[in-house]
Amino acid sequence: MKIAVLADLHANLNATLAVHEDIKRRSISELWVLGDLVGKGPRPRETVDWVAAYATRVVQGNWDARVAGASHRPQDLWPRARLTPGQLSYLGALPFGFEERHCGLNWRFVHASSKGVFHRLYPHASLQEQLESFEPNPEVGLPHRADALVYADIHEAMLLDVEGRPLINCGSVGNPLDSTLASYLVLDFDNCGYSISFVRLAYDRDGEIAVAEASGMPFTREYVLELLTGAYQKRRSRGAPVEEVARHG
Repeated sequence: MKIAVLADLHANLNATLAVHEDIKRRSISELWVLGDLVGKGPRPRETVDWVAAYATRVVQGNWDARVAGASHRPQDLWPRARLTPGQLSYLGALPFGFEERHCGLNWRFVHASSKGVFHRLYPHASLQEQLESFEPNPEVGLPHRADALVYADIHEAMLLDVEGRPLINCGSVGNPLDSTLASYLVLDFDNCGYSISFVRLAYDRDGEIAVAEASGMPFTREYVLELLTGAYQKRRSRGAPVEEVARHG
């Protein structure tokens, strides 16, 4: 059984469609999305439509929760105004996470951590915090101790061994912060074991930037810089101009 695990699409439709074409080329029918369908990028409505049409499992991310909720940040109000009531209800009703058994192991899938969509599990987290991420949390629908954890949120593809248990981050499709290429994960389970593959893809980045720059969305400059550099840009009030970054890489 092969599963494509995607996350942090962030309304980047060109990256999402490029990943979809690669998944189809690999003949993978299971497509799981670990949250943050919207936010940051220019095409939230189209991205939510794509996920609703093609994903077989979906969980809620922190941006999904804010956009579907009561946040008044400009970067949340903008996509909220462009989503239909049905799409907002869809985002608001997404589950926190889920667990499935494969190869005799309990696999857990969440967006940010096992504690909450706004609780971030960093790569440099302490061993104690990493170990706690495998523990049960029935309050959010995670009743069992996990043997493996797959998550998203930090926009960096990662595989760590935590005392014999894999801690895996699938990276980001639409807003990677460890590369300028779209990133996703392929899990391949059989009766005897499993394999883990990270996939990185080029996509029409210039086309996505053109859509963003014409959209009127807040923090376009920061979003474009992140796509061009793969480096996080703090969202702040307009001040001194940022130096022009060459569009390459």
